[in-house]
Amino acid sequence: MPPLRLAIVGDIHDQWTLADQQLLLQLQPDLTLFVGDFGNESLALVQAIAAIPLRKAVILGNHDAWYTATRWRRSQCPYDWMRENRFEQQLEALGGLHIGYGRLDFPEWNLSVVGGRPCSAGGSQWQHRRFYRHYYQVGSFPESAQRIADCAIASPCDRVLFLAHCGPSGLGDQPEDPCGKDWSRPGGDFGDPDLAMAIAQVQAQKVVPLVCFGHMHHRLRHRRDRPRRSWHRDTAGTVYLNAAASPRILKAQQTTLHHLLWVELSDSLVTAQQTWWTPAGVLVQSEELPLVPQPA
Repeated sequence: MPPLRLAIVGDIHDQWTLADQQLLLQLQPDLTLFVGDFGNESLALVQAIAAIPLRKAVILGNHDAWYTATRWRRSQCPYDWMRENRFEQQLEALGGLHIGYGRLDFPEWNLSVVGGRPCSAGGSQWQHRRFYRHYYQVGSFPESAQRIADCAIASPCDRVLFLAHCGPSGLGDQPEDPCGKDWSRPGGDFGDPDLAMAIAQVQAQKVVPLVCFGHMHHRLRHRRDRPRRSWHRDTAGTVYLNAAASPRILKAQQTTLHHLLWVELSDSLVTAQQTWWTPAGVLVQSEELPLVPQPA
């Protein structure tokens, strides 16, 4: 069986054009994964992406519930929150494509894509209690972890790929690490504890080749001399990829460059490339990630 070809789209933050859609249609990946943060409840953008005629899976990020999850932000809401709820409308537009606390099964690849906690902002404090209780009936990290793990373990497939907005805790506590805190007082692990707990539980029963996420932008806030480390590999062989090259569209000489994380999955072997494309679909830059085991 040829390798499974995955296009992973990092945090969009309203940076999406017709050229991005055309690029995906040109590349024809087997599966396209969106890690969330399309915009601040950017309904029209989510509707447009939902309509792209490709196999895909989506998880919403914290910005996709920007006004719904936090009461004080509703005073800044650009639409009448009392009359409509664009978070709910995004869920309706995506339907089964949104896999927060859910999954999509691909038996032809012996693979299930399982979603982490939707709309996560990361960190070790349980936030947005009313939001998560109302929409997802969870009230703590252990409850959330068990819900993710139960969904994955119930999969009919032997292989499980996790799609989350924020990555798991446990990938390092330096600001430059995949989920390291790089603002205010830099330092500390800002990954999701519930996702880490769920992954550990599932690894005991399934093959977990890949965990992909975004949220923690590659461009660091506290320094400009290097980007964030965007990958990690644990002792079980699971590869963790942060796709959040934000801004994902860069200005270049007389053109723009558009980011995609391109991944190939063969059995349990993962290869990945950070790629930048012109609007005409020309590959300008490609960097292969050195997905070697981390030292003990």
